[in-house]
Amino acid sequence: MRQMTIDEALTQGGTGRFQWRLLGIFGLVWAADAMQVIAVGFAAPSVAASFGLERVTALQIGTVFFLGMFAGAFLFGRVADRVGRKWVLIGTVAMDAVFGLASAAAGDFTLLLVLRFLTGVAVGGTLPVDYAMMAEFLPPKNRGRWLVWLEGFWAVGTIVIALTAWAAASWGAEAPWRWIFLVAAAPALIGFFLRFWIPESPMYLVRKGRQAEARAVINKVLAVNRAAPLPAQTHLVPARVPAGAATSIMAPMLRQATLGLMAVWFLVSLSYYGVFVWVPGQLATEGFGFVRGYGFLVILALAQVPGFALAAWGVEAIGRRATLAGFLILSAAGCGLFAFATGTAVVAGALILMSFALLGTWGALYAFTPELYPTHLRGTGMGTASAMARLGGILAPSLLAVVFAQGFGLAIGSFAVLLLLAAAALMLVRTETRAQAIG
Repeated sequence: MRQMTIDEALTQGGTGRFQWRLLGIFGLVWAADAMQVIAVGFAAPSVAASFGLERVTALQIGTVFFLGMFAGAFLFGRVADRVGRKWVLIGTVAMDAVFGLASAAAGDFTLLLVLRFLTGVAVGGTLPVDYAMMAEFLPPKNRGRWLVWLEGFWAVGTIVIALTAWAAASWGAEAPWRWIFLVAAAPALIGFFLRFWIPESPMYLVRKGRQAEARAVINKVLAVNRAAPLPAQTHLVPARVPAGAATSIMAPMLRQATLGLMAVWFLVSLSYYGVFVWVPGQLATEGFGFVRGYGFLVILALAQVPGFALAAWGVEAIGRRATLAGFLILSAAGCGLFAFATGTAVVAGALILMSFALLGTWGALYAFTPELYPTHLRGTGMGTASAMARLGGILAPSLLAVVFAQGFGLAIGSFAVLLLLAAAALMLVRTETRAQAIG
């Protein structure tokens, strides 16, 4: 009987129609999740107006949302490693749609906070499991590029929310935040039904000893991609994993990489949410000279697209680690440029560079992280990383309010320091995963 790893079987079928369908389904919900996250900064000013609150108080919708994401990421990543990816994905997307739609109809601020927390739990559970599962259906050769493409749907969601906020403001909507939350929840409602088409991860099935089910899934992938089925005597096996790395994400062989990577996730998140929770409200009200209004926010959203494109090229051409380091330094440069800008043209250029580079950073980070962990720890690793990111999101709206009170430029400049610290933390991760099999 011939033994074959899942990666070898997937390589036999290549990347074809199955992966494109998967990218479309995951991408739709990924865009929806981006819309829910980015909605915080766009909705806060009108939430404050609707309920007669200070903007800092209204930003509690962000604090509770990220608190929910923290809980969801920590919980559902571990659940997915134990009971499987598929039903966790279906359940979290259903929660996203239900609580997201209910948020748009909230009648008072307290209820809105509760609903945003529950929506955050759903989104926090969706993000890490999506990436783990997408990675497990991709052959090694193209995995990094495809994972960055999935992350690229974040830019799509950001653009849609920016356009929604712009349209609601232009039409004089009484409560623009209701339109923002309604639009943000709609794709998850569609994605819920599409998720039933996605089979369970074959890597998870093999790890659980469910050989017949794993073979059926692989043969489905091969059939959709118009490749020959597995030979009758093929026995699917997990890729070999070093014994020391197999116990937990803090096992000796993974501890240093995990600590470094978690620091990167936290620092990048604190910087990203610090920028995109506060900048939309600033541009929609006071602005910076001619750099103001929802039109420029749409430009910032569009600037994310080439950032993802460059990251997709870089992770395969020069490697995950080098691409991530380059984008971290470029992001820091954009923040530093803003802090010392003396004219509105330089401010505009700095904001565009920040948007471009920060999203390229996320693309490389999401491509890199799931490949560092074996299958039975991938959901846990991604869930823990996502939880660290949500911790940054929890702190960003409230903790950074103190920094922003000292000056907008000073606050953005502080992110340059945080991003350089993230680049330093990345040095703890010595592994390069380009074109490597995942166990």
